[in-house]
Amino acid sequence: MRSAGAGFDGGGFERSVGNVNAINGGAMEAGFSQSDVAYWAQTGTGWWEGQPAVEKLRLIANLYPESIHLVARKDAGVASVADLKGKRVSLDEPGSGTLVDAKIILEAYDLSEKDITPEYLKPDQAADRMRDGAMDAFFFVGGYPAGAIAELASQHDVTLVPIAGPEADKLRETYSFFAADTVPAGTYEGQDADASTLSVGAQLVTSADQPEELIYGITKALYNENTQKLFAAGHAKGKQITLDNATLGAGIPFHPGAERFYKEAGKLE
Repeated sequence: MRSAGAGFDGGGFERSVGNVNAINGGAMEAGFSQSDVAYWAQTGTGWWEGQPAVEKLRLIANLYPESIHLVARKDAGVASVADLKGKRVSLDEPGSGTLVDAKIILEAYDLSEKDITPEYLKPDQAADRMRDGAMDAFFFVGGYPAGAIAELASQHDVTLVPIAGPEADKLRETYSFFAADTVPAGTYEGQDADASTLSVGAQLVTSADQPEELIYGITKALYNENTQKLFAAGHAKGKQITLDNATLGAGIPFHPGAERFYKEAGKLE
């Protein structure tokens, strides 16, 4: 079976797009994608607007969360998303998935790019600007602890701004690829409390054209005892590849083979 992205780097945005296109074109049977990319591709919306929808894209498993970090200078007076009004905020570079997610989040809190001084920088560039006092906050999507943020937090007083409350609950209802998430206290230097946020999932996706028995077997193998032990003993993200996380923030329809396994395991009704 040809698949891509067997490492634990979550695939990232560009690789997600490449994998989805390869699955759609039949060059790959399965691959990794972020849940937001998979959702936009399957529905032909968001970042994928104007391109043909990949209607046959199906989910095998949600593997682990890629947490949405909203990082602010501690002295910037940003305690919530709404406090970003009038601030200098980096939304990530043009064409990135983070930029689309950031705009959706701003909108949920009645803000737009007109209400902030937006910049469009990669997270490491935004962190450099923050060190120089020229940036109040920036968005980053990735598993924690994120190297660029850990480095920044060790040198400067920063805070993780919660993405929570009724606005975040409504976002999860509207965009099924978002899941509730928590960055635990102590993940970054100076972080005294848990930070509630949203996440997009690192997902294993396939095509509806793949046989049910094949995908059922793959899903079952992912969650057998031996595989689970291997995941838990490996990378930190491996510990999060659990049956409990498998069906969270799905976004797109499950492949019938995966769906059958989760129903048997009592994870789907």
